[in-house]
Amino acid sequence: MACMNHKVGVWIDHRKALIVTITEDGQHTSLIVSNIEKVPRHAPDSVAPIADDRRQRAMTKHLNTYYDMVIAAVREAHSVYVCGPGESKLELKKQLARHGAGIRLAALESAGKMTDRQFIAKVRHYFRLDAPRREPKLRPVLK
Repeated sequence: MACMNHKVGVWIDHRKALIVTITEDGQHTSLIVSNIEKVPRHAPDSVAPIADDRRQRAMTKHLNTYYDMVIAAVREAHSVYVCGPGESKLELKKQLARHGAGIRLAALESAGKMTDRQFIAKVRHYFRLDAPRREPKLRPVLK
């Protein structure tokens, strides 16, 4: 049976989600890519509003599938910390409320781009966990 005590951090935007899972056994990172394409802006004409509406519905459907994949990846978490730029973190929060099946959202925070290491450090700091350390070297005791 999976341990329900682990803590998870998610850095998310519309293109990717970096997931950091911290358990008693250590930490694990995974990446989910949305494969969504940027929507180009069109010059206004008579069919543009209809095409834009269809494009928006298709993008929303694609993003909902992406958010469901992220939720599936954090389903075992005791507590989830979410951050990222833009609206994707808020959209994920809504999706969690609808389909999260009891996942506890610990915090939602705005954050710009950062390296994987920076995000791992941010998650560990948020949950007040020390960074993993190497085994201490044994030193002789001097008398």
